Amino acid sequence: MTEFLLEYGLFLAKTATVVAGILIIAGASITMSKRTRLPDKLEIKNLNHKFDQMQQVMKCELLSKKEWKKFHKEAKARLKAEKKQPHEENREKRIFVLNFHGDIKATAVASLREEITAVLTVAAANDEVVLRLENTGGLVHEHGLAASQLKRLRDAKVPLTVTVDKVAASGGYMMACVADRILAAPFAIVGSIGVLAQLPNFHDLMSRHGITFEQETAGEYKRTITMFGQNTEKERAKLREQIEETHTIFKDFIAEHRPALDLAKVATGEYWYGTKALELGLVDKLVTSDDYLLSARESARLFEVSYTAKKRVTERLLSSVQSALARLTAGVGGALRAPLG
Repeated sequence: MTEFLLEYGLFLAKTATVVAGILIIAGASITMSKRTRLPDKLEIKNLNHKFDQMQQVMKCELLSKKEWKKFHKEAKARLKAEKKQPHEENREKRIFVLNFHGDIKATAVASLREEITAVLTVAAANDEVVLRLENTGGLVHEHGLAASQLKRLRDAKVPLTVTVDKVAASGGYMMACVADRILAAPFAIVGSIGVLAQLPNFHDLMSRHGITFEQETAGEYKRTITMFGQNTEKERAKLREQIEETHTIFKDFIAEHRPALDLAKVATGEYWYGTKALELGLVDKLVTSDDYLLSARESARLFEVSYTAKKRVTERLLSSVQSALARLTAGVGGALRAPLG
C-alpha cells in the first residue's frame, strides 16, 4: 500500500508540474498577446457546389474528350442561369446542415446555439435543418440545453431532421428525439435512455492509514454520497431518489416528442443498433447522412453552417488544461454532477 501511495503521489506531482508549466506559458502569452482577440466566425459552405465539383473531377477522368466538353458546357449553362435568376424568386427548398460532435459537457452547444440563431434569421417553412449528430451523452443540464436549442427550430415550424451515423445515446438521444425525423445508419448506436451516477470511495483506505476526513454542510442534502467520508444508507437512498427523478424527467421529455414509443421497452438504459432501433420506433429510417444529402441535392440547395468562436491563445491553453484535468478526473467529478447514460 505504501508503494501505491508513493506512485500516486508522484503521479499527482507530475500532473501539478505539467499544469504549472502550462499556466506559466499562458501567463507569458497574456503579456505577448496584449489581450488581442480574433473575431468569431460564421461560415456558410454551399454543398451543391462541393458535390458538383466532385462530379466534375470524376467525369473529367472517366468521359471521353467529346463527352467531357458537352458535360462541361451544360454545367456552365446551368450555373449561368442560376446566377441570372433573382434571389427572391429562386425559392426552391433550402437545407441547412449543422454538425454536433458531443462530449460529456456538450461543449459544442456554444456553437450550436449561434448556428441555430443564424439559420432562424433566414429560414422559411419550406426549408429544412439537418443536424448530423454524434453524441454519447453526458451531463444532464448541458444536454438539456442542447435539446432546448433544437426545440427552437420546432417552435419556429422549421422542419428538423437528425441523422445519426455513429451514435446518439443517452443525452445524445435526448437531443435527437426533438427532431421531426431521425435517420440512422444500420450500425449506429441509439438509445441508452437511462441515468448513471458513480464515484469511488476511499474512506476505508484512509481509515486504515489513520487519515480522517472532515466535511460540514448547511442543508440536509447539500451533499449525499462522498468520495472520502463514510456514506450512510440514508445518503445512498437520497441519491437513488435523485437519479430516479432525473430518469422520469428524461422519459417525460422523450414521450412529449415521440409519443408512439413504448417507454417500458426502450427506457431501460439499453442501447440498440440502427436496425433494431428502427423496429422499436427510436428512429424513422435507415440511411446515412451522406446518402440523404446526396439525394437531397437534386431538389434543394444545401448549405453547411458552422460557427467558430475564436479564442485568445491563453484561452486555448487554459481550455487544454481544463480538458486534461477533466480526463484525469473522469468518472469522479462527472459522477457528482449526475450524468446521463
